[in-house]
Amino acid sequence: MKAMILAAGRGERLKPLTDTVPKPLIQVGGGTLIEHHLERLADAGIEQVVINVSWLAERIEAFLGDGSAYGLEIRYSREPEGPLETAGGIRRALPLLGKEPFLLISGDILTHCRLRPLIESPLAGSAHLVLVDNPDHHRKGDFHLADGGRVEKTGRPRLTYSGIAVVNPKLFEPLPDGIELPLRKILEPEIDAGRVTGTYYPGLWLDVGTPGRLASARFLDAMGAAG
Repeated sequence: MKAMILAAGRGERLKPLTDTVPKPLIQVGGGTLIEHHLERLADAGIEQVVINVSWLAERIEAFLGDGSAYGLEIRYSREPEGPLETAGGIRRALPLLGKEPFLLISGDILTHCRLRPLIESPLAGSAHLVLVDNPDHHRKGDFHLADGGRVEKTGRPRLTYSGIAVVNPKLFEPLPDGIELPLRKILEPEIDAGRVTGTYYPGLWLDVGTPGRLASARFLDAMGAAG
């Protein structure tokens, strides 16, 4: 299975830091945010990774290179300035991702979620989402995880989409290249049709999207809770 890391965002809420440093290259402990993902992907048995890039793309490509330093093969999907949002970015990257389901990871999260079970389990529907407890900045959550592991748009309790999923690339093939579209617009019809499953992950998970959350991530790393 291949993996895709979403790394095209400019990181507006982390400015001025991200005016000169692309968000994936922000340091957390002994490495950058994206290196934490690459190390975990390699440990899980992933060999090929696609990374979409836009803002300061050349710096990300120069820093990570071809991926050999991480035991991976990295290929880059370039997007225009002003990225295409999640679904649009995936559509642009389809020629690199191929026809088989792939692991999708948001580049601005820090987590200990085990990836190997996700890549070793056959995809039963269109997508499988990892859901987490609702953080303070997103108390309403996104979805309900029903009995049997089915994801629903309504119901209680509600959980937050972690930014980690296994998805079928066929979902994105009908989209025109260059479209700006969030992933949720693609997932909702599939959820309504009962074709999206989920897993609850109760462990370490942080959306490193603001200076305060970045400070929390660095504190946890310093305390040995994040690796």
